[in-house]
Amino acid sequence: MTGARTTSRPRFAGRTAIVTGASRGIGLAIAERLVADGANVVLTARKQDALDQAVAQLGPEHALGVAGHADDADHQAEVVARAVDTFGSADLLVNNTGINPTYGPMVELDLAAARKIFEVNCLAALSWVQHVHRIWMKEHGGAVVNVSSVAGVRPAPGIGFYGASKAMLTQITQQLAVELGPDIRVNAVAPAVVKTKFATALYEGREDQVAAAYPLKRLGVAEDVGGVVAFLLSEDAAWITGQLLLVDGGLTLTGGV
Repeated sequence: MTGARTTSRPRFAGRTAIVTGASRGIGLAIAERLVADGANVVLTARKQDALDQAVAQLGPEHALGVAGHADDADHQAEVVARAVDTFGSADLLVNNTGINPTYGPMVELDLAAARKIFEVNCLAALSWVQHVHRIWMKEHGGAVVNVSSVAGVRPAPGIGFYGASKAMLTQITQQLAVELGPDIRVNAVAPAVVKTKFATALYEGREDQVAAAYPLKRLGVAEDVGGVVAFLLSEDAAWITGQLLLVDGGLTLTGGV
């Protein structure tokens, strides 16, 4: 049959992925899926001990952890360089790092916190793309997935500026897709509530109540996002770029966030 696969070779064999914010939660689940599909991965997070645990879980022959702050340009350059030096390439990038240190109405938002949210959630993601583009993808091509949020699709009371930053990340994704094609694809995913430490405050103690708003009647787990990100990075998505894929259990269909 035309287009059918004729080999069982892992789809990311010989390819290297950089995944930010990957010592736990969604980032680690993405890394696990990529390794399972044959990739080598370079993980970033703030704490080396947490990264060491993640690398041990994934297998040191397939993974490397480099600690640093996601919005530190020197750290970004080091990570991309070490990916190339260690595994021979930097074909795939997942911008998963995101912060939301505040909760409440935007009219009362601490603007210093807002600036930090913008720096990490938006500007750092762009900077990561710039580094991997300059060091590897400009000459060799590749694929990028940015982790956005359903909070960036419609108003999200209490986390409004976080949502605004994720809406900007989606716009950055679309702009980069136009600029970097045809050899580099750039897409984004927008999860709803996923059961991770980062999202605990959104469901803890009332999971059944929160999940009732979802047509699939459950909250997400990190692996739900990992599988979708792997798809978007793969050649199965070779004709997809500049898209925001909702990974939300149907929540936005019912008007929820």
